[in-house]
Amino acid sequence: MSETILLVGHGSRNVEGNREIEVFAEQWRQRQPQWCIEVGFIEFADVLLDGGLDRTASNASRVIVVPLILNAAGHVKMEIPEHIAQARLRHPQAEFVYVPNLGADDRLLKILKRNLRKAMGALDMPDPKTTGVIVLGRGSSDRGANGEVSKLARWLFEETDHELVDIAFTGITYPRLEAVVQRQVKLGMMQIVVLPYYLFTGTLIERIRRQVEHLRMQYPQVCFSLSDYFGFEEEIFQLLDERVLAVQSGSTQMGMMPCDGCKYREFAEEHGHHHSHD
Repeated sequence: MSETILLVGHGSRNVEGNREIEVFAEQWRQRQPQWCIEVGFIEFADVLLDGGLDRTASNASRVIVVPLILNAAGHVKMEIPEHIAQARLRHPQAEFVYVPNLGADDRLLKILKRNLRKAMGALDMPDPKTTGVIVLGRGSSDRGANGEVSKLARWLFEETDHELVDIAFTGITYPRLEAVVQRQVKLGMMQIVVLPYYLFTGTLIERIRRQVEHLRMQYPQVCFSLSDYFGFEEEIFQLLDERVLAVQSGSTQMGMMPCDGCKYREFAEEHGHHHSHD
């Protein structure tokens, strides 16, 4: 059976963000030279999802669709499955297998902990009892996706000595970064570490940097340390390897999204699915 992997990135208005995903894919190819790996994007890119599905299906009898996305919101639960369903109609000769997104995982926690240690080092290792931590996610209208961020923040609290580990979001939902910083300052935090829960750069990463600069001016008595996004960490490659190997070994329990997210599509068809990048 000929097989192609379609790595699906979100896509960004920032060209550098899309370029990083292409570089990530090339590094993955070097790690797994026996795999054929292509790239497609949901939006804001030259090769969108339909084009990626058509191209891979024309050259393979099985396409493994791998979402390079942290949290399962509308894109993962509804949008990608809808495109796959249409691709199955266009390419009945090909099998499409859709694997889970990255999700809340101990390996992502490992990255957060490593980024936190680096950020604390940049602050000359202050007392964690007086150093607040904010895990900053993208934000979604899907409560489950927001809950994944909350879960990782709770795990981080459980495994560190920081008395305050909060979550904030850059859009769609609340609380926002400024409000959480205000609360932590009132509670006596002398330093604050901001941990972006993002895979790659983009317009929102640029916005976060500007926000932290504004907060430094607003709270000159507080030391801020902004961590980097996840990027090309070893654990991300490991998670993707697991997804593909589960399909290749026939392990449906780990390898595939249940019913390609069909229950979420049914809900969207009944209630409407709205997505905004404002």
